[in-house]
Amino acid sequence: MEYILIFISAIFVNNIVLSQFLGICPFLGVSKKIETALGMSAAVTFVLTIATIVTFLIQKYVLDAYGLSYLQTITFILVIAALVQMVEIVLKKVSPSLYQALGVFLPLITTNCCILGVAILVIQKDYDLLTGVVYAFSTALGFGLALTIFAGLREQMSLVNIPKGMKGTPIALITAGLLAMAFMGFSGVVKI
Repeated sequence: MEYILIFISAIFVNNIVLSQFLGICPFLGVSKKIETALGMSAAVTFVLTIATIVTFLIQKYVLDAYGLSYLQTITFILVIAALVQMVEIVLKKVSPSLYQALGVFLPLITTNCCILGVAILVIQKDYDLLTGVVYAFSTALGFGLALTIFAGLREQMSLVNIPKGMKGTPIALITAGLLAMAFMGFSGVVKI
């Protein structure tokens, strides 16, 4: 039951983008087309889940064991950077069109504070490995859900006549705010 609560909470109630405001750069930058948003969601899901496993093991069996906890941030950043490079190489071979569509935002996963934030939150919340992986995977799904919904809204807005002063970033930020308010409606569903 605990895993179900974590799953629902991470996706809807404590959405990493709309509630905790982590991962805003790819949220705003890659959300113009649904196809690109889905590709970024898949890449973030993979990197976030694997990064959580690797950083958890490094934290417990290296940093904590040898009293090097002060190196947590730099170690986690290096692990995430290596994983993103791996994803970039695989995407370039498997799906060149998605690789091109993601463009500069794929290397930006390295600096996506959502991934680093979740890796650190798993340690701070003192989760065990399985709970941490469930939390990370659920958070990634929540990120993907928010990104995909936002991309769909932005695609629809491109078909509408929007006043000149509101085009682009202003209407995107207003829409993101409205989407965050909509997700606040889930706040009474799960209490963790």
